[in-house]
Amino acid sequence: MAIENSIEKAKEELVKQDFVSDQMVKWCPGCGAHAILSSVAKVFPKMGYKKENFCMVSGIGCSSRFPYYVNTYGFHGIHGRANAIASGVKVTNPGLSVWIATGDGDSMAIGGNHFIHIVRRNIDVNIMLFNNQIYGLTKGQYSPTTPMGYKTKTSPQGTVEPPFNTANLVMGSRGTFFARVVDTRPSLMSEVMYEAAKHDGTSVVEILQNCIIFADKTHDSITAKDIKDEHQLLLKHGEPMIFGKNMDKGIALINGFLEVIHLGKDGYTEKDVLVHDQYRYNPGLQRMLARMYPPERPIALGVIRSVKSPTYDDMVEEQIAYAKEHEPIKCVDDLLQSGDTWEIK
Repeated sequence: MAIENSIEKAKEELVKQDFVSDQMVKWCPGCGAHAILSSVAKVFPKMGYKKENFCMVSGIGCSSRFPYYVNTYGFHGIHGRANAIASGVKVTNPGLSVWIATGDGDSMAIGGNHFIHIVRRNIDVNIMLFNNQIYGLTKGQYSPTTPMGYKTKTSPQGTVEPPFNTANLVMGSRGTFFARVVDTRPSLMSEVMYEAAKHDGTSVVEILQNCIIFADKTHDSITAKDIKDEHQLLLKHGEPMIFGKNMDKGIALINGFLEVIHLGKDGYTEKDVLVHDQYRYNPGLQRMLARMYPPERPIALGVIRSVKSPTYDDMVEEQIAYAKEHEPIKCVDDLLQSGDTWEIK
């Protein structure tokens, strides 16, 4: 049984306001982080845990002010080390629900090594990765997810680095849960975060977030009102991948590639549309979904992958329990009197 399932429940029903901090929120007006904060405050009461059993961990960046703005225990760490700190928090305190607020720079640049290894180990934590494709706190340098050719303060003629695809990085690290949302869909964000919280293992939710100051409208090709219905595919497990303003388009597997088909044209019907399976253990199709991007194909939003696999923290707990039961040394006195000992008179 997952340790997370034994987290102490609250004696009284909690509401969103119980998780609202008394600290002034200092993000810029219009920043997508406000919507993320609101969504988290809605999800935490649904989990039913005591407030004392939540822990929010962060590194450095705009996203990393999150622990101040949630009325739970929190740890504001150093740049790129949020995932390492959270690993220690969860393994030594398995009865906590641990959440990590991080950014594309914090986790995929200086913290890249810690990011891939927390995913690989499948420690039961929840990672919220704010992806605004820029370094916001340090005033507009390009990040590992900045689109190639984008002009920033450190790339005045345009970046010459190909960006990371977050989903491929997660799945390449043997990730068991990956979801993607946009900050303009707060209801979807809350639904996905709740699914992430229920997952036993490392959950990664990539949030395509707008930085209104240094990368305004960076996700406009996805979120602009006049095109969002044509450029967003909302995934639901067990349901066909249909999208479009008139819900007349679908995703089909044709000659080994994912292609957009028009229902009612060229003989295509709903039977030709792929049905989403987030529990498929082989990630091949999920990787293909995660690589889709407008305008050729819509971007996939929602839970893309969610599979069961043993967690690092559960296995460590099992080893500790085994050692306690089978090792002859039960206390410090046993240790001091073990091995070659002698008495001095």
